[in-house]
Amino acid sequence: MALYRLPGIHFYALPRVNRRADRVFRREIDNILQYYDDELRKRYRFGRQTIVYITNLVRDEISPATNRTHAVSATHQVLITLRFLASGSFQQVTGDTLASLDKATVCRIIRRVTVALCRKINQFIKFPQSQEDRDIVKQGFYEIANFPCVIGCVDGTHIKIQAPSENEPDFVNRKRVHSINVQGICDHKGKFTNIVAKWPGSTHDSHIFRTSSIGRNLEGTNFENGVLLGDSGYACMPYLMTPYPEPQTQPQR
Repeated sequence: MALYRLPGIHFYALPRVNRRADRVFRREIDNILQYYDDELRKRYRFGRQTIVYITNLVRDEISPATNRTHAVSATHQVLITLRFLASGSFQQVTGDTLASLDKATVCRIIRRVTVALCRKINQFIKFPQSQEDRDIVKQGFYEIANFPCVIGCVDGTHIKIQAPSENEPDFVNRKRVHSINVQGICDHKGKFTNIVAKWPGSTHDSHIFRTSSIGRNLEGTNFENGVLLGDSGYACMPYLMTPYPEPQTQPQR
């Protein structure tokens, strides 16, 4: 400790202090999978078996090259991403909740895992192409409500987003909310068979369907090849059945 002097003033300089923050080693959260499935679903929307399946699905693409400086494991990255998507919280909050991760690290992890999952989309979201696959879906819908030749139900849903800096008015939907209008087609089990997620919120459902690959592929097909069911937001077509606006007879109802 050094003594410093000025005219009429004497004071001691405080000893130098290392200003570098202490390193906080992230605790490994793989053991979080020891929770009951109900607890996992509350936090991540998936049970233990599905979380392990998702992790194994993308492990090769997201695993760190080394374990230096306590690298974030594949399981850890998947849990962080699922927690962020399930809660809709801020990235900083997600990082603080799961082992004191910096916001920038959480951002990179979420993008890495999400991109890896998107690369697998064609393995799981498949529109029935073969006659055998279509017959299975047709039979499923017929057993539900005696509707013949139905191969899927189509509709759009608005996913709320922050106002973009470019073309902002295009993303304002009819409820005056910024969104992306996502078209989905599902089968008799409620599983998605087609997704179109690229149109701004102001785009009408019928326009998205007409310009989609499914809409173009179904043009020229007949009833026996299969039809979709849609709501009144779509135009009635030979391959897209919509409800009567004002049903009068029992068969129409």
